Amino acid sequence: MKLQGIRVIDLSSFLPGPYLTLAMADHGAEVIKVEAPGGDHGRSIGSLDGDSTVFFRNVNRGKKSIVLDLKQDSDREILLKLCETADVFVESFRPGVVTRLDVDYERVKARNPRIVYCSISAFGQNGPYLRRPAHDLAVEAMSGVLSITLGNDGAPAIPGVPIADIVSGLQGLSAVLMALLRRMQTGLGDYIDLSMHDSMISACVNVLGPAIAEGRQQIAKHERTTGGAAFYRIYRTADDRYLTLAGQEEKFIRNLLNALGRSDFIDLCLRGPGPHQAPVIAYFDGLFRGKPLAYWTEWLLDLDVCFGPVQTFPEALADPQLLARGMVVTDGNGRKHISTPIHFANEPARINLHTPNLGQDTEAITGIQKALGNQVH
Repeated sequence: MKLQGIRVIDLSSFLPGPYLTLAMADHGAEVIKVEAPGGDHGRSIGSLDGDSTVFFRNVNRGKKSIVLDLKQDSDREILLKLCETADVFVESFRPGVVTRLDVDYERVKARNPRIVYCSISAFGQNGPYLRRPAHDLAVEAMSGVLSITLGNDGAPAIPGVPIADIVSGLQGLSAVLMALLRRMQTGLGDYIDLSMHDSMISACVNVLGPAIAEGRQQIAKHERTTGGAAFYRIYRTADDRYLTLAGQEEKFIRNLLNALGRSDFIDLCLRGPGPHQAPVIAYFDGLFRGKPLAYWTEWLLDLDVCFGPVQTFPEALADPQLLARGMVVTDGNGRKHISTPIHFANEPARINLHTPNLGQDTEAITGIQKALGNQVH
């Protein structure tokens, strides 16, 4: 596997950091999850599935778990000793915490100058928001994303996916891999200061045109990807399900409108998004409400048109395309797991479906007996 032989020390919790290190574990890295005596908060979030929550095992499978109290000198020394043999260090504390704990980059670098040290925080390690706490939704709000994510009432709506967490985790993964690649030439690691806020702004590159070019806030319902185009919208069907049209290229516009006998709408759609497309949107609203979702799904398959039915999560997990790609796997206890989306032709991932119990690897990794009591179990 691509990352076999890489050792990762993971002090992160919740989602961005664990999502980053999950990808590394899936592709062969040894990820040592360092948890405080109470454990990662994800262990108690969401639905319980066997011995762990689905949330926790979805982002921590295949890792090892040790428990260290970094306020104790002896445990801090254990961590620093581990860093001497590590390649990557990931933490997601508020800025300043690792310094107070004496496990900041400079301290770790002194033990191992080859280490790649990644800090993920809401706003980064400098700036006026340095000490400000924030999770995904607040970052989405402050980045402007919620200003164009609107419900039918025109008010900001909570996205169904914690996009700031996921995007920052992916940016962190990219940064870590770049630093490891560069280390091959220089022999030295690096420090990565990764901000969720920065990551979200970076993810908005395709919707920032009006703000950058004209200094104005766009009207979301008139823009290309947020409701202003008939061929990029969600429509209700007769059975109260939903269908998306999701491709605005000329060929898709012509294919569908010609098949419907409404070539008179083509020019309106080719003029781009905006209020002038209202007649086309109204037509589609009425059209798709006339038949159930299954009818439209089958009918549209015969055309070269970008579309997708709005599926529930159970439907999505049973989708034959997802299953064909091996994205849903089942362990020996019948529990489903989400596999890696990174498919290599050579050295593919070998997913380890084991979810670590809190502190289960402490003694094996550190060689020290620790009085964890019931917390280990």
